[in-house]
Amino acid sequence: MLENLKKEVYEANLKLVELGLVMFTWGNVSGIDKETRLVVIKPSGVEYEKMKASDMVVTDLDGNVVEGYFNPSSDTPTHLELYKKFPDIGGVVHTHSTFATAFAQAKVGVECFGTTHADCFYGCVPCTRDMTENEINTDYEKNTGGVITESFSDKDYNSIPAVLVASHGPFAWGKTPMKAVENIAVLEECAKMAFVGLNISSMTRTNQALLDKHYLRKHGENAYYGQNNR
Repeated sequence: MLENLKKEVYEANLKLVELGLVMFTWGNVSGIDKETRLVVIKPSGVEYEKMKASDMVVTDLDGNVVEGYFNPSSDTPTHLELYKKFPDIGGVVHTHSTFATAFAQAKVGVECFGTTHADCFYGCVPCTRDMTENEINTDYEKNTGGVITESFSDKDYNSIPAVLVASHGPFAWGKTPMKAVENIAVLEECAKMAFVGLNISSMTRTNQALLDKHYLRKHGENAYYGQNNR
């Protein structure tokens, strides 16, 4: 079942290791099949070097395991909430990469300070509010998805495809599982640049004209970056 998507999700999970975004088993990638609305996700606690594509777990949007002999990632309910609320996305990823997680633990969003950030994120990557004690003690992972989607009530999840969960870490998404991984890798680099820059001197957000130029030359109907116009 969904063998091609399993392979995609498996390869995207291994890409986290290749990019140095995870230690041990601290991360997960999922993907959704738009026709069946079934989700493929990394199994919980399985070491990357021992994992196979056939180990990926298939669930429905209610979290019921449809296929697989491992338990799905403990973060599965968070992924499922994002798929339910963000219908355009095809992949979700979560890591505990150092710099993005540092911003999450500081409960501070990653502002756009330059063009590297503007090429991927159309403004500040937000940090969620603190979860309440009740949210933590009842359906924690599902409620994590809830505070993420709440943070985008006034933002476009397609133009800012990532978030920091307060005191926790980053999540990102994209049209495919591998695109979600790309977005979380860029977020980590932007967080690193922001951290270093803020420790060199005070910095101000990129002006709107430069943000518009760099984001819109890569995204949207008038984008001209790359080879799509040939």
